[in-house]
This record gives sequence, C-alpha cells and structure tokens, in this order.
Amino acid sequence: MFSSVLIANRGEIAVRVIRACKELGIETIAVYSTADRDSLHVKMADRAVCIGGPAARDSYLNMSNLIAAARNLGAEAIHPGYGFLAENPHFANLCQTHGIKFIGPQADVIEALGDKAKAREIARAAGVPLVPGSDGVVHNYEEAEEIAENIGYPVIIKASAGGGGKGMRLAHSPKGLKEALITARLEAGAAFGNEDLYIEKYIEEPRHIEIQILGDETGNLIHLGERDCSIQRRNQKLLEESPSSGLDPSTREKMGQLALDTAQAAGYFSAGTVEFLVDKYGQFFFIEMNTRIQVEHPVSEMVTGVDIVKEQIRIAAGYPLSYAQEDIKIEGWAIECRVNAEDPRRNFQPSPGTIGQYIVPGGPGVRVDSSVYANYTITPYYDSMLAKVIVWGKDRPEAIQRMKRALNEYVIENIPTTIPFHLMVLDNAFFQRGEVYTNFIQRRISDER
Repeated sequence: MFSSVLIANRGEIAVRVIRACKELGIETIAVYSTADRDSLHVKMADRAVCIGGPAARDSYLNMSNLIAAARNLGAEAIHPGYGFLAENPHFANLCQTHGIKFIGPQADVIEALGDKAKAREIARAAGVPLVPGSDGVVHNYEEAEEIAENIGYPVIIKASAGGGGKGMRLAHSPKGLKEALITARLEAGAAFGNEDLYIEKYIEEPRHIEIQILGDETGNLIHLGERDCSIQRRNQKLLEESPSSGLDPSTREKMGQLALDTAQAAGYFSAGTVEFLVDKYGQFFFIEMNTRIQVEHPVSEMVTGVDIVKEQIRIAAGYPLSYAQEDIKIEGWAIECRVNAEDPRRNFQPSPGTIGQYIVPGGPGVRVDSSVYANYTITPYYDSMLAKVIVWGKDRPEAIQRMKRALNEYVIENIPTTIPFHLMVLDNAFFQRGEVYTNFIQRRISDER
C-alpha cells in the first residue's frame, strides 16, 4: 500500500479522499490555494502545502506546482478527485513520468474516452446501442444538416471534449441547427480548448442512468448497479438516487453487462461510470464514459456497502478487487441532494459569504459529505457546492421521507442554499411516483417557484 497520497483537489471530495486514506493507514497531503487556507481539507490532512493563488489555473490546474509538491513532500501517488485535472491525460502522463502513481486509469484510456466521438466508437465496437447520430466529429454545417435530416429533428449538438453541459445545444430545424453549431463551437473552444462537435438524435423525456464500475489492473471488472441522475438543471445534476425507479430487472442486468463490455473494450481499470439515456419505451443508448470518481458515488456506496474510493486507491496500489460480481447486492434505496450556495429565488445565483450557525443533520441512514463549518467563508472562485446529503431507506418512500427530515434539520445560517428547492422536488407528486426525466425541472418545478 502507498505510504503517502497527495490529493490534487479541494472541497468535499478532498475530505472524502482523506478519510479513505486514513482508514487505509496512508499519510495524506493536502494542496490548497491562498483562498483555501482555512478549508477543512487543509485542517484534516497530515500535511498541507500552498500551490498558488485563488484562480484555479494558478493552483488546482497548475500541473507543475502539483508535481513539484508531490515530489518535494515524497507522495507516492496523487488522487485527482473529480473536476480540475481528474480527466486530463497530460497530467496522468506527467505523474507517470515523475514516478508518481496516478489514482485512475491510464492516460491513453482517459484520452480515448474523454473524446466523446471516440468513446462512441469504442461502445459501438462493444455492441452497445448508441443514440443515432454522427459516426465521429462533424466538420461543417452541410455535413451536420445531412445527418440531422437522416436521423430526424430535434437533434443535439455536443462538444467532443465536453462535460457539465458546456458546448451543448438543441436544434429543432435547419436554421436552429446553424445557430446551434456556431454557439456550441465557440463555447466548446472556450471551455475545453477543443472546438470539435458531434451530433445526436435528441431523445425526448429520457432518464439519465449511469452504471458504476470498478476494475483492477489484472482485468477483473464488476459493476455496482445503476444511479438515476435525471433530476438536472441546465444539464447539471441536482439529485441522484440508486437504484432507478424506471428500470426492470431485465434491463438493469443488460445495462450492467454492456457497461462492463464497454469498460473491457477500453482496457479500463479504476473507478468509472458508463452513462446511458433511457427513453420512455425502455430503450437505452450509450452517451459517454467518465474516467473518474463521480460526485454522486455515495448513493452506490449506500446500497452496496462498497467503499468506492478505498477500492480505487487499492486498485492503484496494485491490489485485486475486493469483490466479485456475485458479492454485489443492491439493498434498499439511497438518495443524494447536492446542497449548493445558490439562491433558487434569484435564478440560482451563486451566494458566497460567511456561514454563521452550522448544524448538520444526523440520525439513522443519514450521511453528509461536506467541507464547510461554522464561520467558514465561501469564496466566489470555485464550484458552489457546499455539501451532499445522502440518505438510505429500506425503500424509496422511506428514503424520500428521510431526506425531507434531514434537509429540514440542516442549518446553514447567512447563506442562501438550494435546500428549499430540493424540498420542493421531494414534495412533487410526479417525483414521488418516480416519473422523472432530464427536463423534469423545466416541466414540473419551474412554475412552482
């Protein structure tokens, strides 16, 4: 096992990785920007080092500073968390060049799966159903128009190097297609430094389902069932649950096996997710594979009992998986709500500031992954997520009631948060019946606020 791990991240995921390392007996090294000097991950780590100024490019995205910190402090491995450099193949290569283990898949696998067009080719070769669309990158409007006419409108334009809803535009007509291509290309270039786009048939009212997988370096692969991530706003996930109320046992088994086939075709190891859209008729289609730990991984941990982050670290250290597929049993129901420092009454405007009183919910089946505390100052420099509230219940109705109870206990004084918004979703009759899809917020919640 590693003697020391540097966590190249901040916030709740840095805290989560530190906890996993401590349980494995590994020394932890935190990095922080000048804006994060008082952050919880800095206080919890065994050692901590400042790596730059508040802007992410000067600190958490500064590869040379991160590598220098790891080498100077003797870290044997780097855990990238999610976001920042977690899916950057150049950073994974740099780690290898300097004799530091990158806790994640190999750089060439990250590169291949990070390009959405290449990922589609891998999935197609593995026999996974794809959303009808371009075979690869679309180079011009004429090519896009021909594809759109063949597959039928509406279509969605996506950035090949994209994620988080950036470089993504919907088109209902040839005129809309031309505008969508221009806008998506500009946004993709600005966000990812890569203007490549591809085009897909837009699936109306789909569920967003992802399969959590784990693989070791000897080729063993398992999946931990599915997560339903359909509750989204502007393509950003807000609430996730496991299992999904929309899958029957046969579809669940089929999707799990095809996720493993995709991972095997890509030569994948570490933690990752294979993501699908499921239409109203139960047909499912591959959309992408993420090569990192996901924000919503705790719901899978709650229903399987598997510590995904510890497994990820063990795999990187050369250990085989602790589980075989037959060991994985889905028990009960888990829901996660992302609590952001945003004001739902003001179009989810970010709300930085200093927290006053801070009371965390507890009791049976309640888990809170957070990096904030009383009198902590939320800065405007980073993602607005303050915490994730995760609950487990014996079934979905109990999980919903437990989440409502937990959110009503949560006190974050002085800072507007998304807690009232989540309570509105949980009280919605359609949500309670499990009738969810990716445009649920626009359809069922927007008029209520």
